[in-house]
Amino acid sequence: MARRIEPDCRQCRREGCKLFLKGERCTTKKCAMERRPVIPGQHGNSRRRVTFTEYGSQLREKQKIKRIYGLLENQMRSYYEEAERMKGVTGENMLSLIERRLDNVVYRMGIAASRKQARQIVNHGLITVNGRRVDIASFIVKVNDEIGIKESKLDKEPIKVVKGMKIVMPKWLEFNTETLKGKILALPKREDIDADLQERLVIELYSR
Repeated sequence: MARRIEPDCRQCRREGCKLFLKGERCTTKKCAMERRPVIPGQHGNSRRRVTFTEYGSQLREKQKIKRIYGLLENQMRSYYEEAERMKGVTGENMLSLIERRLDNVVYRMGIAASRKQARQIVNHGLITVNGRRVDIASFIVKVNDEIGIKESKLDKEPIKVVKGMKIVMPKWLEFNTETLKGKILALPKREDIDADLQERLVIELYSR
């Protein structure tokens, strides 16, 4: 299954909220949600409030999570199935697994401006885990894993701009912008995920 090629800003308008798919642009007045906060298509300017059935709301929430993290349907379902086998709350387990994807960790550490750029950085072999190059964006990191930049890639443009920057990141991660090395300090908890998500709806959908 191919990834969506729909423009990023159109995806945000479809979901009715910022998904932060274009990095810094999303925080400026150039953001499409600032200029035209209506759904795309011929009915976008309609003043009628869009309402969804229970099933429709579950589908929309699943689509929102997939768009935020850049997931395919089979990936999303596999995270749900794995989360269901784990102890604890299935929805929180699912989000924790998704947050621990290597491309998301690279984004959260501030190495990339967006998850899409983070995926490219990983796929191009710029990232190491415990000293070994990993070029699989869906790789799931574990507690105490050390994240670094491949030495031969330190002069690459996406990496050079990070050095010396001040970055605010979740408490389950650490990253030194001088040494360009980071570490997974703990498993991400639900309160560490700042996106406005209702994972319960997704669990209800997959549990049908």
